[in-house]
Amino acid sequence: MFDKQPKKTTAELLEEYAAGDTHTAAFIYVGGEISTKGIMRKPKENDIVIAADSGYLNAEKCGVTPTVVCGDFDSVSEKFIPKGIERVTVPAEKDFTDTMLAVDVALERGASEIVIIGGLSGRLDHTLSNMGILRMLDGKRIYASAEDGRNRIRYLKNSNTLIARSSYRYLSLIVDGDVAKGVSVEGCKYPLNNATLKSDNQYAVSNEIEKNLALVTVKKGALFIIESL
Repeated sequence: MFDKQPKKTTAELLEEYAAGDTHTAAFIYVGGEISTKGIMRKPKENDIVIAADSGYLNAEKCGVTPTVVCGDFDSVSEKFIPKGIERVTVPAEKDFTDTMLAVDVALERGASEIVIIGGLSGRLDHTLSNMGILRMLDGKRIYASAEDGRNRIRYLKNSNTLIARSSYRYLSLIVDGDVAKGVSVEGCKYPLNNATLKSDNQYAVSNEIEKNLALVTVKKGALFIIESL
């Protein structure tokens, strides 16, 4: 059964963003390799901009100056952070990642959408950890995505969403958990109709959006929606 108040679709959020809607987005720049040419979103004037440790360097690559830099600064020295930028410093030995710290800071400051830039290329453990953050944010009903210019990931549970066709060629669905039921995909080269996907047979990969929009639905269960070049 669908949630009575489903999260806003991608298209709705993009329309609001373009129209200057008052929802508060937080852009969090984290470490890892990025392709700046492929980064589709940039912060607007009133958005929250946070860098997590070495993510400050990725923010610089994107031509963005964070208002807050947080972390244990084991990857980038605090001396490289210009004066006037707020810092949130924590010990190196801790039970949360720098990215999770940045997300907490964003939520404390009223973010209703979180865009993570980076954190998907490089160390696999960091990538999986960041995917878990997307799951956590979905549970808090916070719209969230992570992208590095080569890939973009979103999380969908017991709901549906629209995916706009873009420079990303491939659209893949990865089951989170044992099984996802009632999975449908419209507007793509390989449609699905009320399919059951299992984690031990992840075949719903390398699809391609053929229409202007693709509609992805999962009636019971959860998916990571991954767009790739």
